[in-house]
Amino acid sequence: MATEDILQFEDVVAGYGKETILHGLSLTVQRNAITTIIGPNGAGKSTAFKACFGMLPVRSGRIFFDEREITNLSPRALIARGICYVPQGRNIFPELSVQHNLELGGVAAPKGFDLASRMEAAMERFPVLRRKGRQQASTLSGGEQKMLEIARGLLPQPKLMLIDEPSIGLSPILVEELFGLFREMRARDITVLMIEQNAKRALENSDYGIVLELGRARIADRAEKILADSRIGQLFLGGGLEPTQAA
Repeated sequence: MATEDILQFEDVVAGYGKETILHGLSLTVQRNAITTIIGPNGAGKSTAFKACFGMLPVRSGRIFFDEREITNLSPRALIARGICYVPQGRNIFPELSVQHNLELGGVAAPKGFDLASRMEAAMERFPVLRRKGRQQASTLSGGEQKMLEIARGLLPQPKLMLIDEPSIGLSPILVEELFGLFREMRARDITVLMIEQNAKRALENSDYGIVLELGRARIADRAEKILADSRIGQLFLGGGLEPTQAA
């Protein structure tokens, strides 16, 4: 029987060159939930994602996914195990067609992967990708490009999706649509772990929150409890996170 936690960091140390960013980071992520990581710039949020996805070496400590150690595995191996990573910014191949960009989501899929059926499912969920399938990806709007990235990540049916700053450059309407998509993913047993600049809005749409400070997890709790804690805004977001009534 699967445990409640799908992802665990145990005393993870990582950084860039001689600079250490994660100073013994320990955290757990609940299965089939939406969790938002918040914290000031330089806290180690994106670094944690890169260490998890094999893009940055873990110097010491261990990372576990679905009860198996994944420390320093390659991104390709992690995709095959059920982890998807959508980095910050636009990460498409602009000169390729929308359809070809989407097909790349199946490159590292496990054996027996049915690309045709998964492509059809993606087109049904994101009709704009079907309508514009033959166009160059560069012709899509910012919101459409983000949907393409997420659809590509969903193609191999991941268990966990890491999403870094998904709402950057999107209109409020598209941001709401995006959070609605994350709720749909949760309903389909996909765990969502995100970093989001709009921390208050993200926490309002999350089950759990984790606050990082100086490469360590300072607070981990239900999202509504973090939103109700008046200290959080002052300590980590310059007062930008207004306290709200806990649900």
